[in-house]
Amino acid sequence: MAQALGEDLVQTSELQDDSSSLGSDSELSGPGPYRQADRYGFIGGSSAEPGPGHPPADLIRQREMKWVEMTSHWEKTMSRRYKKVKMQCRKGIPSALRARCWPLLCGAHVCQKNSPDTYKELAKAPGDPHWMETISRDLHRQFPLHEMFVSPQGHGQQGLLQVLKAYTLHRPEQGYCQAQGPVAAVLLMHLPPEEAVQLDAEVFAALLRRLLPRVHKHLQQVGVGPLLYLPEWFLCLFARSLPFPTVLRVWDAFLSEGVKVLFRVGLTLVRLALGTTEQRLACPGLLETLGALRAIPPTQLQEEVFMSQVHSVALSERDLQREIRAQLAQLPQSTSGPPPRPQARLPGAQAIFEAQQLAGARGGARPEVPRIVVQPPEEPRPPRRKPQTRGKTFHGLLTRSRGPPVEGPSRSHRSSTSFLDTRF
Repeated sequence: MAQALGEDLVQTSELQDDSSSLGSDSELSGPGPYRQADRYGFIGGSSAEPGPGHPPADLIRQREMKWVEMTSHWEKTMSRRYKKVKMQCRKGIPSALRARCWPLLCGAHVCQKNSPDTYKELAKAPGDPHWMETISRDLHRQFPLHEMFVSPQGHGQQGLLQVLKAYTLHRPEQGYCQAQGPVAAVLLMHLPPEEAVQLDAEVFAALLRRLLPRVHKHLQQVGVGPLLYLPEWFLCLFARSLPFPTVLRVWDAFLSEGVKVLFRVGLTLVRLALGTTEQRLACPGLLETLGALRAIPPTQLQEEVFMSQVHSVALSERDLQREIRAQLAQLPQSTSGPPPRPQARLPGAQAIFEAQQLAGARGGARPEVPRIVVQPPEEPRPPRRKPQTRGKTFHGLLTRSRGPPVEGPSRSHRSSTSFLDTRF
């Protein structure tokens, strides 16, 4: 593991950058070529065609058929074949099916079914003027070169305004922060609208110390703590830090396997930026180190190459939970604000599915419990005396009417009207 973490990456393919140099209003409203959007919806982007390392069309169709089959019998799939779901998420959910798969993975389809009118009510309700003003100032900053969010009066920015306002009404104790904008924007690109960092910093630092000890030592020496770069990664779910195709792949894995994916991605980024001796020597101070963390070459962030390294990080769910418990025990008791609740974060699709199944069993009809009925014992009968067969015997056919003997009664009457009498 230490050797793998210290090796340089093999640059097998080059990622076409989704960013664009277009920025002025005249350029955005110019002729057709300037308005052309790539396959993800970014105006002027260079990902109109699949780039190097992208799966061929026939393989994408095969994956789409697998996802259609799995989602058509979702409960059966999650109950018996979750490993297949996990592996397919690691390969990447086809773009055409993310709107169908993401709500299933995070359990949103159950929440929407149980409360179908919640979002409509929140969208109609007036928002807090303070939050509405802050949200309105940030709308144009969320993917300004994406075709959904170019126009202030377009459905993208207006939908984003409604989603963020609804969240402040649904969770008034949390309100709004700028990191919610890019997360909500990415969700709106794929789904309709209705559908605690200090602890994470300590846990991340502990994982760095264990998995990347030399990098951790360098960060300590130059004074770069996790809070200087981790909030932008975790709070925005890497939407501002990675190429958009890689962001979608990270989200596929995150919705499938839970929050441990975020730590794996963060550890991979730190290693790519500072994993070798040459890289650390080129960053003698704080500014140089932060610049290296924010300027990883796009060739190293190509989705297939990058995600293969993310999934190879030796960090299991058990390791993460153990480290979280250790850091929780070390937090001072006098910390202001509510205590961190890491158990409330996304635990992974399997845990969400099992919790919803359990909640459904508790809230639904009470299962009928089989009753054990004990029959009282019958009264003992006196033992029957064994007939004495010594001596003469003869057979007499008697009837209940005590009439003359009838020879050859029908078969249907023998069991009820006659019996064998043995006498001496």
